[in-house]
Amino acid sequence: MTSKRKIINDPVYNGFLSVDDPVILSVIEHPYFQRQRRIKQLGLTYLVYPGAMHTRFSHMLGALNLMKRALDVLKLKGVEITDDECRGAKLAILLHDIGHGPFSHTSERVLVDVPHEEITLMMMERINREDQLCGALDTAIAIFKNEYPKHFLHQLVSSQLDMDRLDYLGRDSFFAGVSEGIVGTDRIISMLNVHDDELVIDEKGIYSVEKFIISRRLMYWQVYMHKTVIAADQLLLNILRRAKDLDPSVFHFDSSNPEFLDRFAEVDDDDIMVAVKHWQHSDDEILRTLCRNMVNRRLPAIRFSNEPFPEPQPSYFEGTGRLRNRSYDFNDQEIKVLYKDGRCLPIGEASDQLDHHFLEKQVTKYYYYHPKE
Repeated sequence: MTSKRKIINDPVYNGFLSVDDPVILSVIEHPYFQRQRRIKQLGLTYLVYPGAMHTRFSHMLGALNLMKRALDVLKLKGVEITDDECRGAKLAILLHDIGHGPFSHTSERVLVDVPHEEITLMMMERINREDQLCGALDTAIAIFKNEYPKHFLHQLVSSQLDMDRLDYLGRDSFFAGVSEGIVGTDRIISMLNVHDDELVIDEKGIYSVEKFIISRRLMYWQVYMHKTVIAADQLLLNILRRAKDLDPSVFHFDSSNPEFLDRFAEVDDDDIMVAVKHWQHSDDEILRTLCRNMVNRRLPAIRFSNEPFPEPQPSYFEGTGRLRNRSYDFNDQEIKVLYKDGRCLPIGEASDQLDHHFLEKQVTKYYYYHPKE
């Protein structure tokens, strides 16, 4: 098992990330994890924001860094966390995105028959069975599945104020070159606490959490759901759909196949783009045209509306869809604020900026994409 120490430069945090745990280092060096270097964190967003070329690899390491800092803060505040639990939480956040397909969310609607969360768990369990680890990820898997007795450890991995969201907001904002996602990460982490086995925020951190929630909403419409990004996603999806209609064996991944994980892990963004470049010369006019449009960034025109568009005739060149975004989910684990007098209130009651009406509001937009005239 790896026993050396790694120092990794991360421009988002203006410093170095240090990793010296031999189990974590072994996981980072695993082929499943190294594959994340070849998957862009924001898929095709670089076609709108040219700097958004960062990878899942850098995001996962960034989330690991924030997890380490959060655990240190909680321990300093008297929260009992063992060394095994610290390692488990770090591994859980490190591997939380490992099951993503090429171009992240874009391709998984076509290439695989199971969601990326299930593939992530399958990969974690496979890594855990390998000889050099031999069950070292047991705690991490229990935390990831929310089956570990200390619930707050799972909340650090997956909740409305987890280390995943804290890293990707700042990282995506940094590389896209927009200010909407800049949040007080250091402040939020320093204000984390645990109350009745729930992750909470100390009263003094309420304004930082308010900005975090607002920033997340702004980032969705400014970056993640930018209309040109949606147009590019639809073009790539239609390329993959056409290619599979012509040849169902193209990028075919059957989750019931014993070789599914290894085959899936061999495919990344580069493979998709090489195929797209190759299909520019296809005998099929539809596939050929779609691929040439992608390679040369001739993206569909797209319009947004508050009302649904009429459904066009089935086509690989035009279509409709719907986008939904809610910055806060009351059905999920609510963010709670811990006061000095021991009271613990949901953010909607504690905040004078984010009332219940604002938090529950869901924005729905409809779109229609079509060839440019």
